[in-house]
Amino acid sequence: MSGFPGDQAAPDSAPDIASMVLNTIQHPVIMVDAAGLVCFANWEAEAFFAASATHLARHRLETFIPFGSPLLELIEQVRARRAAVNEYRVDLSSPRLGNDKLVDLYVAPVAGVPGNVVVFFQERSMADKIDRQLTHRAAARSVTGLASMLAHEIKNPLSGIRGAAQLLEMTVGEEDRSLARLIRDETDRIVSLVDRMEIFSDERPVDRTPVNIHSVLDRVKALAKAGFGRNIRFTELYDPSLPPVYANRDQLVQVFLNLVKNAAEAVGDNPDGEIVLTTAYRPGIKLSVAGSRDKVSLPLEFCVQDNGPGVPADLLPHLFDPFVTTKTNGSGLGLALVAKIVGGHGGIVECDSQARKTTFRILMPASPDGRPIEPTSDKNSAPLGEKD
Repeated sequence: MSGFPGDQAAPDSAPDIASMVLNTIQHPVIMVDAAGLVCFANWEAEAFFAASATHLARHRLETFIPFGSPLLELIEQVRARRAAVNEYRVDLSSPRLGNDKLVDLYVAPVAGVPGNVVVFFQERSMADKIDRQLTHRAAARSVTGLASMLAHEIKNPLSGIRGAAQLLEMTVGEEDRSLARLIRDETDRIVSLVDRMEIFSDERPVDRTPVNIHSVLDRVKALAKAGFGRNIRFTELYDPSLPPVYANRDQLVQVFLNLVKNAAEAVGDNPDGEIVLTTAYRPGIKLSVAGSRDKVSLPLEFCVQDNGPGVPADLLPHLFDPFVTTKTNGSGLGLALVAKIVGGHGGIVECDSQARKTTFRILMPASPDGRPIEPTSDKNSAPLGEKD
């Protein structure tokens, strides 16, 4: 059991308040003594190092981390300076700890105990999801303000320009008539773009109910197969026991229709083009729901995966920002709208991309009542789905 050395001297009835507090923190925290032994580890640290506090206390820290890790140098630096140090994106990946162990570190000296330091770990996987969610919500808010401004300040003069172009078209000669039509058509195109952006200025509360995600995906797949995705193979990997998602059904259809359309355009005319739709139950991190102080778990994972060429690495961090697009004639609003809708539901949307495997992943809250859903068809209850 985790604890500080010397805790045994305290009466059993006297709780170790410090240990209770540290064990409540959902991040690994350890204390390393002057000899380099891990003299304290909270519960999260035991899970992080896959070892009990008793086992950790019998070994030096370097036993558990990669050889030559910057963490050891940071600890020595803190001891020498007697001042706290932060270090970001430190790779602790190893066969023992596992792959993708990228962490932020906070290392601080322990007052009154020379040589002892405390190390606080924050795994980047969680931090990146939180950062991305906040970035996407900020992007959605910025385009919301822009949409409101455009609707009020641009559409009125555009209607005047269009009316003037129509009058000119009726009075000028044939040679200039094409120019008048060009003015009218370009004005219509700008109005259409502003109309699309007005969606972002809708700040009404989202009307949510328990929704069967598989019925949503079936609807999106049917729409895709009837149009832009008619020549693409769809694969479904569904968890039939998934509880309902707490969401607005129409908005979910819009979200997944945007993602599937993007996936179809990425696949293009490739005869081996495939889009994989997956649903799964994952342990979710807790994040605040928009417009509420409550924090909810996000255990429901929905993915849209394609085998297209992938997203350029320099574009990936900005993919959900408005007006960012890889398409020649794209407006860059589709994924920004996805980020706004998912963020409005208190969820997270993220993208992982490499050649022939791009995955858009959405994490969302389950329905508060937690009821299981009935599969919409036999194919949804199949353990591995099916191919069409």
